Amino acid sequence: MSPFTAEFVGTAVLMLLGNGVVANVVLADTKGHNSGWMVITTAWALAVYVGVVIAGPVSGAHLNPAVTLGLALAGKFAWALVGPYVLAQMLGSALGAALVWVLYKDHFDRTPAPGLKLAVFCTGPAIRNHQRNLASEVVGTLVLVLTVLHIAGAEVTATHAAIGLGSVGALPVALLVWVVGLGLGGTTGYAINPARDLAPRLVHALLPIRGKGSSEWSYAWIPVLGPLAGAALAAALYLWLR
Repeated sequence: MSPFTAEFVGTAVLMLLGNGVVANVVLADTKGHNSGWMVITTAWALAVYVGVVIAGPVSGAHLNPAVTLGLALAGKFAWALVGPYVLAQMLGSALGAALVWVLYKDHFDRTPAPGLKLAVFCTGPAIRNHQRNLASEVVGTLVLVLTVLHIAGAEVTATHAAIGLGSVGALPVALLVWVVGLGLGGTTGYAINPARDLAPRLVHALLPIRGKGSSEWSYAWIPVLGPLAGAALAAALYLWLR
């Protein structure tokens, strides 16, 4: 399996499980209906664990364009690989989101609220305040990427790969995502990953979901720009601390 295939598969599994738990919690007549935020954050953390275990030994398991950007800015990842990694992440994310719709279609059909259907695919603010929403995504991703930069001890270049996350790094990364969600996710739903939000939002727009309503493109720039800015700040802080 190539690193790009690993990123594709790992991100697809991440979104299948992560968006799947949101579907289980918010859609009508599921076994986990209304089981709450703790269930969502815990499942997202475990989804990250699974994705890192699958992809880590091959690609380093970025599974997130913000992580890829942060590693590249910090000199831990080859710039020539950034584009292919991000493309693989976006395609994998779209596949995972589409599979959630297929598996939960009966529950989508029984859910009357368009906003709940959208929430399965992408994030949205608890209180709409674009400045603070953006700040939340920046800070959450800064914490994520800064910690990942200290966990990832190896470098990936265009000519060789010495992976630092792998299966051993899966548990700390999962715990990191869990605490970011619990501590900082209450404002925006903590995308902290452009692939987690943008590709599934596009899938929501394209799929024939009954009564789906708007895809909220006026908000879509925040969970993309915020994580990328947070990753850049994390890389700068990492280099300064060193």
